[in-house]
Amino acid sequence: MTWRRAKRQTARSLRPAAASLMSKYQPHSRPTSFIYIYLFLFFAELLLKVRSIDLMKSKSGQNRTEHHTDLYQSEGLIIRRGQTFQMWITLSRPYNADTDKLHLELKTDSSILSDERRGTHVIIPFVEDLEDDRWEAAVVKQDDRRIKLSVNSPPTAVIGRYQLIVETNSTNGQFISTHDPANDIYMLFNPWCEDDAVFMDSEEERREYVLNDVGRIYYGTQNQIGVRTWNYGQFDDGILAACLFVLEKSGTPPSGWGDPVNVVRVISAMINSVDDRGVVAGNWSGVYSDGTSPTVWSGSVEILKEYHKNKGTPVKYGQCWIFAGVFTTVLRCFGIPGRTVTNFSSAHDTDVSLTTDVYLDENLEPIEHLNADSIWNFHVWNDCWMARSDLPPGYGGWQAVDATPQETSQGTFRCGPASLAAVRHGQVFLKHDAPFVFAEVNSDKIYWQRNLDGTFSQIYSEKKTVGHLISTKAVGSDERHDITDLYKHPEGTEAERIAVETACSYGSKAEAYSSPTAADVTVEVTMDGEGPKMGGDAELTIMLRNSSSEERKIILHSQAAVMYYTGVHKATVRKDETDVDLLPNEEKALEWTLEYKDYKDQLIDQAALMLTLSGRVKETQQVLATQFSFRLRTPDLIMKPIGKAVVGEKMAVEISFTNPLPQVLKAVIFHVEGLGLQTARTIHYGDIGSRASVSLTEHFVPTLPGPRKLLASLNCRQLAQVHGVVDIPVEDKSNAAR
Repeated sequence: MTWRRAKRQTARSLRPAAASLMSKYQPHSRPTSFIYIYLFLFFAELLLKVRSIDLMKSKSGQNRTEHHTDLYQSEGLIIRRGQTFQMWITLSRPYNADTDKLHLELKTDSSILSDERRGTHVIIPFVEDLEDDRWEAAVVKQDDRRIKLSVNSPPTAVIGRYQLIVETNSTNGQFISTHDPANDIYMLFNPWCEDDAVFMDSEEERREYVLNDVGRIYYGTQNQIGVRTWNYGQFDDGILAACLFVLEKSGTPPSGWGDPVNVVRVISAMINSVDDRGVVAGNWSGVYSDGTSPTVWSGSVEILKEYHKNKGTPVKYGQCWIFAGVFTTVLRCFGIPGRTVTNFSSAHDTDVSLTTDVYLDENLEPIEHLNADSIWNFHVWNDCWMARSDLPPGYGGWQAVDATPQETSQGTFRCGPASLAAVRHGQVFLKHDAPFVFAEVNSDKIYWQRNLDGTFSQIYSEKKTVGHLISTKAVGSDERHDITDLYKHPEGTEAERIAVETACSYGSKAEAYSSPTAADVTVEVTMDGEGPKMGGDAELTIMLRNSSSEERKIILHSQAAVMYYTGVHKATVRKDETDVDLLPNEEKALEWTLEYKDYKDQLIDQAALMLTLSGRVKETQQVLATQFSFRLRTPDLIMKPIGKAVVGEKMAVEISFTNPLPQVLKAVIFHVEGLGLQTARTIHYGDIGSRASVSLTEHFVPTLPGPRKLLASLNCRQLAQVHGVVDIPVEDKSNAAR
């Protein structure tokens, strides 16, 4: 081709752009300008520019499926660290690896804090062959002007949202940067990667603790375990953005977001609203008129979306299972294996004594203002799975974390991660917050009596009162899984006593630890079946046993109180004093009844009560003391599907309920939601008459196929903790038509 012909073809192709530029010049200068403009545009064609980027981010695409992120309903490329991902780049001309300069950059969303040294500003070089444990990219395919890249990230990469920048070379040595917010990349922890600190080697457990978006949360008492289904919804549209917003709002630098220990500690603080205006405001008062009663919620999605939408205004209101449910959602959303855990008879140690202290006056009556320590009927927290490189070998695996604001840790209301292995062995000197967790599950209960001079003497101790039936949902089923053995050795064994003695030696009342003392009279409270129902009388049995060969006379004091489930006293509803004579080796049962009329006006959310017994054996001066917590069981909502469940087709569920109380329920509301079925909806039903039965029909259109659950709850001032769930298998429309 002659120079003249080439020039004509170039001029013809560049004429539209040249004409646009020429219009800016005066007529007399056009000939000279025309030549320079042509030359400029001619050489500009030689520059390497990015025309488009394809991150292959569809839910069914290679990246999302290989990274186990195909369940996320959010748009964008969502990947896990320590693993390669693929992308296509279309350039202005074919790429020449020998002469062209091209690299990728990733910056955390907070560009001011981006720093190459801290992993928040990453420059990704091009290499011939990828190696593990580093940021690198390699061209694996070239198709004319398109190149396919395989990009590798280290297993320690900072998680969060990254801006993707592609930089190409220019003629003067500077780079041309290309960035489109639509190509931002979301990086998560990777429990499938052996080198990631959160690696979990069981696929069945990964499916449960990372990929399962519906779970079970246990409540009640150790003798009356209740359960409710909870929608974690970690893959719901907008939840990943909401979880990252929580992390960003913490104010912690993104440079620390590569360490799961640091991340869960930050989340623990941010789930509650104390200190930092976190996600959920706690409220245990029983008055929720300016918000939502904690017993109404049945999932995390509505809570996290409301917090994000309102730009960080705490959501009202929550209690321990709400904090734990939301915590599990954030953990699983970020890729940290997590589960919701319930401890029955859970101690709250307020003075780092590692004992639970009960103070009595000269007459063995509780001194309420001194009894700051408490034993919650149940307390819900979380376990998360990770290696602990900051602890000696052997302390990785499950770690206890808690977002319920009880005590501060390094000045902030948070708790954990505390190694379960450390807690089990009483090694409370290992971080973080192992003493508090140990006291929750294995502290001795010490009774102190006030002397005439105002001092207190230790008069009795209970060794097996705290930490029972520690429960979580079983892997792969809706059954309850008892994990008490992960937190403590079997009660009363030598190993368990050594753990208690080891832990208490680091407490503020080390001298309170005492060996078991012989006692020939014991007291125990028992209950038939599942216990009393709401609206009826509560009947218990007090069992007294005399194991000696001599007669024993006891003065037994009993006090029944309405309690918050946290073990905090609300109101005393009955007090008695009874003289009991026991023959040698006799066992005597005393029937104890609390009538409905005595408690009906005092109950709080969980309908929790406590019977406190104390007494003294006249002949030996032995002290008897025990506390028995129980609850009044509420009825379930009965839910029945109407019609076939098919994606995109309307169906219904009938919800039925019978009022168990001999009084009208005022201003009843129903709350209904189901992942892939129905977004959270509140129904203001009105009043329900005494002992009356009602039903309502909820219509909705399923949006996702597969096994689904619809959840419902009922709430009013007179009755709470009423809920129900129904399984709904949803067919894909294409399959249903066959």
